[in-house]
Amino acid sequence: MRLTPSSASRRLFLEIVPPPLQFKFVTKQSNFYPVILAGGRGTRFWPLSRRRRAKQLLALDGKQTMIQQTVARLLPLAPSRRFWVFTNDDLRATMVKQLPKLAPKQIIAEPTGRNTAPAIGLAAFLLQRHDPAAVLGLFPSDHVIANREEFLATLWRGIAIAARGENIVVLGIRPTRPETGYGYIEAGADAGDGSRRVRRFTEKPDLAKAQQFADAGNFFWNSGMFLWRADTLANALREHLPETAPILEKIAAAYGTRKFEVTFRKLYPKCENISVDYAVLEPRSAKGEGASGIFCLPSDFGWNDLGSWTALHEHHAAKARPVDGSLVNAAGSFALNAKNNYVHAPGKFVATVGVNNLVVVETDDALLITTLDQSQDVGKVVKYLDEKKLKKLV
Repeated sequence: MRLTPSSASRRLFLEIVPPPLQFKFVTKQSNFYPVILAGGRGTRFWPLSRRRRAKQLLALDGKQTMIQQTVARLLPLAPSRRFWVFTNDDLRATMVKQLPKLAPKQIIAEPTGRNTAPAIGLAAFLLQRHDPAAVLGLFPSDHVIANREEFLATLWRGIAIAARGENIVVLGIRPTRPETGYGYIEAGADAGDGSRRVRRFTEKPDLAKAQQFADAGNFFWNSGMFLWRADTLANALREHLPETAPILEKIAAAYGTRKFEVTFRKLYPKCENISVDYAVLEPRSAKGEGASGIFCLPSDFGWNDLGSWTALHEHHAAKARPVDGSLVNAAGSFALNAKNNYVHAPGKFVATVGVNNLVVVETDDALLITTLDQSQDVGKVVKYLDEKKLKKLV
């Protein structure tokens, strides 16, 4: 059966008028369901991020936490009852408190981490049973979006594309630099609706290749945000993850019954530990640009993936524009011949003398000192602490 947006959805689509973009919300009666993945530990934000207080539960960009910001920016697109959040047992209780608009049953704790494919796959099988016309949106819980109106308008375009067929839509970010920490999307032919067909995905290239991509003009950063109908994703999982898909279907069939928790905890660990990129997008794109049904929506809404202390420093520095490039969160500070540092030491007086490009983060029980160039390796500290069983520090 070919699914199309509801009449209410079409009315909303007509409210998007480019250019310039004007976004007006009329109703929330579409079949759109935001699915937010919020189970990671945020190890590169240690020592502030911990097992029970991970990055998504921290207010890194304003007064709201990252998960609260993610939900708030999506609420104009769907009522709170249509949200699904996947997290873990360590974070769920705090997340329930931070998201009072969501019913506790909408915040699902995975019994064990299995990467993004099983999580979004379970959501697809759940929603396929509940709403055959459901369009899912997959969203990480730790992104920053500067231009909310542009973001929402882009999503509505993507929802329309996903709803009209066996299509997969990925939001591609126009690269501003040769970034080696992101995956890239190579875009092909213009699809005529603002999107472009996808040729292939490339994971985290070296600097030379990243520069080549940035210069080419048809490569985009993979934002990790995807849109597809529930049946589209379910069928793709049956095709590309034939051993995991039946497991997810059994778990979904038990949802709402007394057997769900037991079934979930027993079967979910048997799922493959794999990202949706590797599980679905790459094999699907291998079918060829004209046959894959994957579309990229080139986007420019002030996206930032806050993946490290360096990324956080760059994000805040771009907004605050400090003369010396330094950002200091402290009771007071003094700087002499010190530039481009990031220091987090609340309640302390901080003096930086003759040092550049440092990251210093202090908590009650730990102190991190690294450089902006090497902050991506902070996760290795957490790995060491895990190996040494220093549980109080993780």
